[in-house]
Amino acid sequence: MHVHDQILDSLVIGAGQAGLSASRHLARRGIDHVVLDADERPGGAWQHRWDSLRMADVHGVADLPDAVAPGRSDGRANVVVPAYFSDYERRFDLPVVRPVLVDSVSSEGGLLAVTAGERAWRTRTLVNATGTWTQPFVPHYPGIETFAGEQLHTVDYPGPQHFAGRRVLVVGGGASAVQFLGELAPVADTLWVTRRPPVWRTDDFDPEAGLAAVTLVADRVRRGLPPTSVVGVTGLALRPQEREAERLGAYRRRPMFDRIEPTGVRWDAGAVLERVDVILWATGFRPAVGHLAPLRLRTPAGGIQLDVGGAVQSAVTAVRDPRVQLVGYGPSASTIGANRAGRAAAVAVARVLAEDDDLSA
Repeated sequence: MHVHDQILDSLVIGAGQAGLSASRHLARRGIDHVVLDADERPGGAWQHRWDSLRMADVHGVADLPDAVAPGRSDGRANVVVPAYFSDYERRFDLPVVRPVLVDSVSSEGGLLAVTAGERAWRTRTLVNATGTWTQPFVPHYPGIETFAGEQLHTVDYPGPQHFAGRRVLVVGGGASAVQFLGELAPVADTLWVTRRPPVWRTDDFDPEAGLAAVTLVADRVRRGLPPTSVVGVTGLALRPQEREAERLGAYRRRPMFDRIEPTGVRWDAGAVLERVDVILWATGFRPAVGHLAPLRLRTPAGGIQLDVGGAVQSAVTAVRDPRVQLVGYGPSASTIGANRAGRAAAVAVARVLAEDDDLSA
């Protein structure tokens, strides 16, 4: 194994919005660090989004520090945002190394050891910015393995024309499900199921409402519970491009089915089998933190407890190991939250380094 000789002051895992923000703020403070990114190209998870997702469709991309983000347009999000990130890396000469897929992070005395295949780095602090895109979640239902049709998750979504003329079951109660139905209903026969009735938002989503939603997520990580999605607690709203799907009845939701059969799904309350050709699981993601397992950061409740001492979107420090900062996790899992968390992580890293230097003096 090749172990890099230099002991870094900090190391960032992930070069999406949160990772780039953290790197820029670390660089501003003169903190020696590298950014390890698993992708071959800049762009974070945005480069993997479906082609039909336009900049006019996304909830918004927040400005990275010192650089204005692209606005709403008809441009493809999986092209526009990666180009923005790529330019940002070059403009500020951020120390991104790719492709590097981190396998594990472990503690070696006062240092953290980061391994990726045959390579290893040693660092005094860590900023984890790995997001969720690599951890799609599909719930298990009886018979799921018997379905003879096609099953896809959000990460596999190929665009509406792939489903033309077919009967598509969309599973999930979040914004992605609403967007998929908006695209699919005009070209396919759709059916929508969710575990809970959807909560539709009719008012403007102002900053006060946003803070209230983030606070709910922050309370969970404060207690060491698995985080919920920030978007998941904000409520749903239809955009103009989804009104046609609404007219076609695409948003008449049904409760979750009880089992899956080779040709469709069935509810125990009734004998009718709903035949479908495709099941599209818009069921979200889980935090990509498996590589942190050797640090034993998880609580018995299953989440990573963060220190929620100040602003809720600045809750980044792992209670069980303050050397580790998590950005884009829990209350900072949005583009705006990720930016604020990047700054908070740099502040926390500087504090840990100063305390360590004081103890060594």
